[in-house]
Amino acid sequence: MVRITTWNVNGIRNPFGYQPWRDRRTFDYMFDLLEADIVVMQELKIQRKDLGDDMVLVPGWDCYFSLPKHKKGYSGVAIYTRNAVCAPIRAEEGLLGVLCPPGSSTPYRDQPEDAAIGGYPTPVQVASLGVDPAALDAEGRCVVLEFPAFVIFGVYSPANSNGLRDDFRYGFLTALDTRIRNLKKMGKRVILTGDLNVSREEIDTAKAEESMRSEGITREDYMNTPNRRVFNQLLEHGRVPGARDEGREEPVLWDLCREMHPEREGMFTHWEQKINARPGNFGSRIDYVLCSIEMKDWFHDANIQEGLMGSDHCPVYASTKDIVEHEGEQVHMVDLMNAPGIFKSGVRLREYSPAQDLRPLSGRLLPEFDKRRSIKDMFSKARAPSKAPPLPPHTPPDLQVGSTGQLNPAVVPGAPPTVNGSAANQKLPLNAPEKRRASDAPPASSAKKSKTNAAASSQTRSFSGKGQQSLRGFFAPKASPAKPKLEDSPSEYALDKKHSQDTPTSSEEAGPLSSLPPPATPPSVRDPEASKESWVKLFSKKPPPRCESHDEPCKSFITKKPGVNCGRQFWTCSRPLGPSGQKENGTQWRCGTFIWSSDWNAPSPQK
Repeated sequence: MVRITTWNVNGIRNPFGYQPWRDRRTFDYMFDLLEADIVVMQELKIQRKDLGDDMVLVPGWDCYFSLPKHKKGYSGVAIYTRNAVCAPIRAEEGLLGVLCPPGSSTPYRDQPEDAAIGGYPTPVQVASLGVDPAALDAEGRCVVLEFPAFVIFGVYSPANSNGLRDDFRYGFLTALDTRIRNLKKMGKRVILTGDLNVSREEIDTAKAEESMRSEGITREDYMNTPNRRVFNQLLEHGRVPGARDEGREEPVLWDLCREMHPEREGMFTHWEQKINARPGNFGSRIDYVLCSIEMKDWFHDANIQEGLMGSDHCPVYASTKDIVEHEGEQVHMVDLMNAPGIFKSGVRLREYSPAQDLRPLSGRLLPEFDKRRSIKDMFSKARAPSKAPPLPPHTPPDLQVGSTGQLNPAVVPGAPPTVNGSAANQKLPLNAPEKRRASDAPPASSAKKSKTNAAASSQTRSFSGKGQQSLRGFFAPKASPAKPKLEDSPSEYALDKKHSQDTPTSSEEAGPLSSLPPPATPPSVRDPEASKESWVKLFSKKPPPRCESHDEPCKSFITKKPGVNCGRQFWTCSRPLGPSGQKENGTQWRCGTFIWSSDWNAPSPQK
């Protein structure tokens, strides 16, 4: 069985902020939880310079990227393949074949026939797209892999969120339609996966009928929108009003999820985050796993995984059978997912070899990752034990290492004796040499550094006890130092007592000591409670208003719609929209509370 999963992750690291991916935060862990063998990810929102070891050197996986050439943090598609199950025989980037493979100046479409996937639109077909071919493939929207079983497309289709790129979006879908039909004419099977940014029918969009009524369009108008019309002509059972377009007379793809769940409503894969539409399932189905009609019987399961969080989309998967019918014979699926000679009858004959099985587009062959190892591989071999440094030459017998592992401190030439642990006020022996060796006496700079380091370390130790616990410590009164007790420091106590007995008591006897200024008066300490209250009033946020229906704190938003209110902040109910997509009073969904921030007079914050 081979399982294919597609997921628009809205940022390649975005899922790691959610459960269950938050526990481990590694891609191999994520792929294992998805139980996938091929993972197609869209909207990576990175550039090549942002690729990291954890994205590329995933243990047991190969990867292929298509990243934007110019725009930052924009689009991006990746396909990960599990080495134990499958290995592509060809890999390309882009739809039209105008890009060049790594290390080559020849575009994919001009490569030798045995090195190219094929099916590229002809110059006449490219001219009919109405968009620049180089610009269409430069946004990181398509990765194409070929296996002996099929050609798989990982696609992130442009959206028309602002209505300014309708021509570009239509050109992309037209190019995709043309490439898939050309591959079918070549006799190759196709799987199309990804975020196509187009819903198929009314059942695939929440409250589509109400939207049509509000926009004043008919069902025929809805189905005849240019992008939806092109998409439905690709699909078996796709509804196309009127006659089909020229060159699109026959459908070529099978909608796996919809055909396996034909009457299921609410099977959505995308929810708008700005209105928190996911809890109420107010969404649309725009993520697909589609396959060639002739291989529809290869699959036994397909579904969405709406319970998996991590993006504004959910994963969609399709699983093949273990044994499929191929050219009139029953063949193990893994035999068709690898080059000949790797599997036979479901048994592996040769282990995966990066030297033989990696394609030039592989992320592992990028110069910054080639011949690199993962961190786990670095610690797979035990390190050799380090040898002890040899003793310096001409070491006297008295300096040999003793049984305790330390140097014998018997007689060191040029060193003072250490009787009773002190070397102060001791004289060197008469026969001591006049000049010491450089190793016997440290230089003056070393002595200064050692004093400085000792002072720094003692100061660090003095502040490393409790440290700063909170901001309140700045306003707490300082405690006066406690007097030393007799049993704690008897020598200091005796010294202070003797000094007090020897100190003259009268001003005449004190002499010049009497002219010293009196000790400074300690500064006054500010009341910490008063300070706390002033800081609270200064930095505390005003409490939000509470909604009318649920008496819950409202949520703040900023108006982005162009007009007189653009940029203004307002408060509304924090609950998500319900299935109706409208605000509802007296229900569990978002109520009609709306308050401009400028109109909200919040009460003073409590202490």
